[in-house]
Amino acid sequence: MRKPTAMHLTRLVPALLAGLLAACSSSPSITFYQLRAEPPGPPVEVRRGSPVWQILSVQLPAYLDRESVLRPTGRTALTALPSARWAEPLRDAVPRLLLSDLARLRGGASVYAVAMPPGIAAARQLKVEIQRLDAEPDSPSVVLTARWWLQDPQGREAPAVRELSLQVDSASASADDLVAAHRELLWRLAQAIAEV
Repeated sequence: MRKPTAMHLTRLVPALLAGLLAACSSSPSITFYQLRAEPPGPPVEVRRGSPVWQILSVQLPAYLDRESVLRPTGRTALTALPSARWAEPLRDAVPRLLLSDLARLRGGASVYAVAMPPGIAAARQLKVEIQRLDAEPDSPSVVLTARWWLQDPQGREAPAVRELSLQVDSASASADDLVAAHRELLWRLAQAIAEV
């Protein structure tokens, strides 16, 4: 058996490196998922003449501040779906959708974000804390747990604190169906808040 010479090695090493680089570059393509602006389900009747609300804050847990779509596995682990990414950070998408959904439910002139138009005063200020928004481990169900406060801007009344826990079964465990279930839960949250 012949020993490889230096000339053989100089030809072999570049070929091996090219093969390794080709293998590394064949990673799966990334799909971006968006929480759609349109709410799921049939149109709703808008409540006209509602008192003006100002959304002060919408807080999400830090584990949701990721670009990957997460799925719980086992008892305590969170696994990033390999090729599924959020089209925008949830810290931006969720407050925007909540504002839009509440405006649909209560009327566009009755819900504002922190910046209020001149000459309009809020009758109530809203704070929302989402404590959980993710899939159940080893199940296509998605769960939302949240609480919210409606407070008098003048401080004349104690804030009314409400809590809610909802679950939606997605059509499958695919990223597309899980994201659609996330959107359904956020719409239901807006409906529950608007009923106050």
